Amino acid sequence: MRVSSRSPWWRRTGSHVDAPSSGSAVADADEPDLDRFLQWIQADARAPTIAPESAHSETILTTEEYPNMSSLDDALQQLLAIEGATGAAIVDYASGMALAQGGNPSFDLGIAAAGNSNVVRAKLATMRDLGVTDEIDDILITLTSQYHLINVLDAQNANGLFIYLVLTKTSANLALARHKLQAIAAQIEV
Repeated sequence: MRVSSRSPWWRRTGSHVDAPSSGSAVADADEPDLDRFLQWIQADARAPTIAPESAHSETILTTEEYPNMSSLDDALQQLLAIEGATGAAIVDYASGMALAQGGNPSFDLGIAAAGNSNVVRAKLATMRDLGVTDEIDDILITLTSQYHLINVLDAQNANGLFIYLVLTKTSANLALARHKLQAIAAQIEV
């Protein structure tokens, strides 16, 4: 039994490199595989692929071909660039799971994101029970040394998510941070 040391890409695309040699037909088959492999490496790793037209062709789309697609990682970097930000997460409030998180707050951001999912769900349930039809702009939790901002995303393509932003009280401008948070939240699509 022969074990191939080829990457998963080679096995997935059915490269003929491991096939028994039958002359120049194999050499000709290697060239397109190499070209496709190089395209695959150079493409954005998060870019979606479209169903191939044939069993051996693959069309790779990059984020440049999708100008409306906003990466969660890009949004996270913008959130962490807000003055005073020490941590940020984009969270699914139904499951409590952080889809993206970053920064270095003084606590476990994943646990905080899951816990704040309970806050968001409770507030939405209370609003529903009271018949309040307004949307939540943000929820502010003020601690001794930190601000915790929660922005529930209401965009059509990001429903069910919220942004959790941790700010240091001494270095953050709360009004400016809220303004920037709302601008970033409006751009997020999943």
